[in-house]
Amino acid sequence: MSKPWLKSYPPGVPAEIDINEYCSVANIFDSSVSEFSDRPAYTNFGKTLSFRDVDVYTAQLGAYLINELKLEKGDRVAVMMPNLLQNPIAIFAILRAGLVVVNTNPLYTERELKHQLNDSGAKAIIIVENFAHVLEAVIDETPVEHVITTRMGDLLSPLKGFVINTVVKHIKKMVPRFHIKNAVTLKQALKAGSRYRFHTIPTNHEDIAFLQYTGGTTGVSKGAILTNKNMVANMLQASAWINDYIGDKPAIIITALPLYHIFSLTANCLVFMRFGWCNYLITNPRDIKGFVRELQSVDFRVMTGVNTLFNGLLNNEDFRNLDFSHFAFALGGGMAVQRSVAERWREVTGTTLIEAYGLTETSPAACINPLTLKEFNGKIGLPISSTEVSIQDDDWNELPLGEQGEICIRGPQVMKGYWKRPKETSQVLSNDGWLHTGDIGFMDEDGFIQIVDRKKDMILVSGFNVFPNEVEDVIAAHDCVLEVGVIGKPDEHSGEVVMAVVVKSDDSLTEEALRDFCRESLTSYKVPKSIVFTEELPKTNVGKILRRELRDKYITGT
Repeated sequence: MSKPWLKSYPPGVPAEIDINEYCSVANIFDSSVSEFSDRPAYTNFGKTLSFRDVDVYTAQLGAYLINELKLEKGDRVAVMMPNLLQNPIAIFAILRAGLVVVNTNPLYTERELKHQLNDSGAKAIIIVENFAHVLEAVIDETPVEHVITTRMGDLLSPLKGFVINTVVKHIKKMVPRFHIKNAVTLKQALKAGSRYRFHTIPTNHEDIAFLQYTGGTTGVSKGAILTNKNMVANMLQASAWINDYIGDKPAIIITALPLYHIFSLTANCLVFMRFGWCNYLITNPRDIKGFVRELQSVDFRVMTGVNTLFNGLLNNEDFRNLDFSHFAFALGGGMAVQRSVAERWREVTGTTLIEAYGLTETSPAACINPLTLKEFNGKIGLPISSTEVSIQDDDWNELPLGEQGEICIRGPQVMKGYWKRPKETSQVLSNDGWLHTGDIGFMDEDGFIQIVDRKKDMILVSGFNVFPNEVEDVIAAHDCVLEVGVIGKPDEHSGEVVMAVVVKSDDSLTEEALRDFCRESLTSYKVPKSIVFTEELPKTNVGKILRRELRDKYITGT
């Protein structure tokens, strides 16, 4: 295929990467901890771990997983926690032990957690005790055999750790009572693992590194199979894009998006680890005031985020008064960056908010705007190294430049497929390697891609996928609901929110009662923020609810 975008490549960015430079993510980790051993690697709650510290902790935990739990190469281990020092420790320990990381949203309900643990076949889970009560409720119905719990302050200094753990549990009451038989603490696991000599278990390009769960472009939540080849490729691709721009001196990147999300996992935790930078972990970015207080004491150079996060920061006066003289750039992804936010960002920080594009299925980066971009262009960027983008019609035929169609991606970062779902895989992956993203867009004559719409009915709430079928299934289970249709409603804060159009079977049903019902089975961002009651829903002649007509009536007003 011709590559019209090559003429627009940023200076210094190679057209191709050498995928054989590393055999695995663990291989890159070993190289980094050796080269940058004395540099700070991760900071959280005022505590910094050096690359040497991370090496030691991951070796201890990896040894425990292999020698004490008897886990074997390829076994899946779930990680369920927010951004804490324990998170990268768990991730790299699992990878070094030749196991597979199953990143798990700590806000999952019992139903959602049960599905993911069963679908992935996870044999073990490393979980912050704040969420252990959810695991307790479903663990007997899952294949999980081993549980490692940790408290929020476990890897901090003894005094600070004690204070934080006490406040979290006894003052803020953030740890509901739980009891999981034979669970061990992270500290116990590290101590037990320290008795063994540990060497990273060899893995190669074809071995699975992550099962990263997503709604994908069709159906219910599925595990995208991301191999070492996929992840190494995307690390090298992103590195090639930013290498000449960030220099060779160590610095700090603000990591506010959760590491269980593919964007933060790859862009922050993995890519900047390779450069020897320090990831400054923000545990609760929704607390904008607290977040900004931390930024006031940090000389940071790079930040990643989604549009809602940038918007929240810009609306904080203390953030607007920060010193941005050393700030290099912010990278926006996960959802569309709004022009108004990007323009205000430049006014406040003096830097361009660089928009990038990708999916869980592409590990995630596929397109990035040049870091030298002076003004926001409303586009998702250029295809990165070793990546082809094709705009195709419904029959998977390539369209000419400028014509709108489905954005398709081909490159070494494209997933192997969906875990144990060959049918769903065949619906998005063609035999010649094209991933059909479900996004509609076009390529201009300079190779820049612009998204114009989404092909599917997926709703994007602050960068997280919400699928109408799942929400509809939950709402339809309410005794007072006759029918329901779910659509996305534009929202200035989160991009979109979930809107439910409901036909009652009992007039006593209220919006709040229905929301309370949804909260029992759905993570907060999936719970409808807008509920409309109506007498009937538009349907096809076979009874299928027409979401398009719901959008026309309730969103566009046509």
